[in-house]
Amino acid sequence: MRRLQNIYRLGVKELISLRHDPALLVLIFFGFTVMVFVPATRGVLELRNATVAVVDEDGSALSRRLVEVLPQPYFKPPAMIAAADIDTALDAGRYSFIIDIPPEFQADVLAGRQPSVQVNIDATAMSQAGIGAGYLSQILGEAVEEYVRGFREPSRPAVSLTVRVKFNPNLQDSWFMGVMMIINVINLLAIITTGSALIRERERGTIDHLLAMPITPLEIMCAKIWSNGLVVVLAVVFSLSFVVRGILQVPLQGSLGLFVAATALYLFAATAIGIFLGTLANSMPQLGLLCILVVFPISSLSGNTTPLDSMPEAIQNIMLFSPSTHFVLIAQAILYRGAGFSLVWQEFLIVALIGLVFFLFALARFRRMVARQHA
Repeated sequence: MRRLQNIYRLGVKELISLRHDPALLVLIFFGFTVMVFVPATRGVLELRNATVAVVDEDGSALSRRLVEVLPQPYFKPPAMIAAADIDTALDAGRYSFIIDIPPEFQADVLAGRQPSVQVNIDATAMSQAGIGAGYLSQILGEAVEEYVRGFREPSRPAVSLTVRVKFNPNLQDSWFMGVMMIINVINLLAIITTGSALIRERERGTIDHLLAMPITPLEIMCAKIWSNGLVVVLAVVFSLSFVVRGILQVPLQGSLGLFVAATALYLFAATAIGIFLGTLANSMPQLGLLCILVVFPISSLSGNTTPLDSMPEAIQNIMLFSPSTHFVLIAQAILYRGAGFSLVWQEFLIVALIGLVFFLFALARFRRMVARQHA
């Protein structure tokens, strides 16, 4: 009981210390509000206001129809250019898509032939280029079919494809990006808050005062984990309730309590990583540089923005040892698909085991650091 009391009181001390650190408080508030809202609403991956030009070498009613059917806000109103200006316009980056309608296009279509429409794409913006190419193929194909229907019955396709989209029927990026940005912010702040707490103790010399008392490194470490983890958990609940569900209007499917439990379990591992980095760094600037080396890979390679299956097999195998990979799977299953504990208990167990390994490793490093200071 005395050990638990020490852990509790040391954790309260951490919370009081955090209250008097305005820079860190601003970072936490900024991270779980602005850093979630802005990418979800402005950093869209879908097609929006794409620039398009048309080279009309046919000058027919059908070619003019193809120009008129491009919908907004997916595409901006198309500009008409000459065929000789295609390469120059693409090289200058003035248009993302250039549609070249060949001569005699309408006559070939009505005669039953299959003329080709060339679409030149600037693929420097890869996501927009891929989505836009699919949109243009469907839009132009439907426009030609509608036009032909006024003259003759078009041939029916041998196979009809019906697409049904679950969990995000309108394919809105904000529904996906909002939750995934919260996970990125958790990775960042869980490591920074615990690491900076340890650095702050060393810079002020209070860690020596603590060790002069009947307190062990294990108690100090556990106190930092529960106190900083509590702050992040409360910030996650606030962000999910007021930013994601309230402002962004994302319909979260699963249990918020189950996700909070998963977050608390994941923070057990993430805060241990922060303490480990705090034992390596001698100052806050060094901690910031180390966080870049750790936070960026676990955020970008854990599958929260790019599917893990699309990565090289070596990266997939390495990331299986990262708790963030399994936390992303838990978050997507609970918040997107409404999964219960019976479907995610294996990922819970994996996160707990990996977190225990990180905790023991950080504790060993922390004890060695303390021993060197008192040698």
